[in-house]
Amino acid sequence: MIDKLYDRKTSILTKAFAIGILFIGMVSCSNDDDDDENIGNWVDRSIFDGTPRSGAFAFTLGNFGYMGTGFDGDDRLSDVWVFDMEGNFWAQLADFPGTPRSSAIAFALNGNGYVGLGYDGDDELGDFYSYNIANNTWASIGDFAGTPRRGAIAFNSTTNGYVGTGFDGDNDKKDFWRFNPADNSWEELVGFGGNKRREATTFSIGNRVYMGTGVSNGQFQTDFWVFDLDTEQWSALLDLDDDEDNFIIRNNAVGFSIGDRGYFATGDNGFGASTSVWEYNPATDLWEEKTEYEGITRQGAIAFYNGTRAFLALGRSGNLYLDDNREFFPNEEEDEDD
Repeated sequence: MIDKLYDRKTSILTKAFAIGILFIGMVSCSNDDDDDENIGNWVDRSIFDGTPRSGAFAFTLGNFGYMGTGFDGDDRLSDVWVFDMEGNFWAQLADFPGTPRSSAIAFALNGNGYVGLGYDGDDELGDFYSYNIANNTWASIGDFAGTPRRGAIAFNSTTNGYVGTGFDGDNDKKDFWRFNPADNSWEELVGFGGNKRREATTFSIGNRVYMGTGVSNGQFQTDFWVFDLDTEQWSALLDLDDDEDNFIIRNNAVGFSIGDRGYFATGDNGFGASTSVWEYNPATDLWEEKTEYEGITRQGAIAFYNGTRAFLALGRSGNLYLDDNREFFPNEEEDEDD
């Protein structure tokens, strides 16, 4: 992605001037004059016990967040951990059995975790594994039916998993596939009208999954979509740069939801890692900027969320790999002591 940085900068600046936005205020991570007008509070939680990293997989079941693999600046990793939201501590689990990797995807289904795809430093990967949480054991479930890839997205309904987009080593992708855990089978879905992309972001609210951001051919993607888990149909929403108050341009960010609101946070905005946080209201299809993430700027972070609580952790800022962890309270005033 680094080798396309200058093309992305040019694209962003051109679009910013076209819609009359003063972009300087958006790329600043610590000197925004409007900071005190934005609501939201980030509270320190238990620092990750393992090696700092970016590009880890993550999924949540109840009050437990699971994460593993990733890249620490030197090596791709296989260790797996769980974060207890109530107890505020981390515990190490059985190692991921596949090739050490970064940029893998994960989802939770029927009380199990599913992890696959990613990048081992040389090749994109297509293998897939299930994790039995009760027994702390892993099992291979064969390969993904699409092309091996990294930087894809994944989500789940109550019965199926879904995987799509990403980069397969030659091209950015826009295909989507449904996973059936009954027989570990895959079926391609049709109907997504959006652009190809890698390193996009999702969040779920009820039976709907919202997807946007990412990059393709060196250009940030600004289309925004919702997937109905009941009908398995995609619908286009207001673009992320269609409102003069919104300019949500990024990739390698995180998404999460709390209650009936969704959030995009951190990521790469083309000028480097970011701390900005945006809140989405599905009732109005509009965004509002919240208090920035209170840690260092970052991309490649992870998020745990269960509908009522959300945590953002890890990632990297340049060559600095991170192990901090914070919980977000969207309706509180920022507490300078936290």
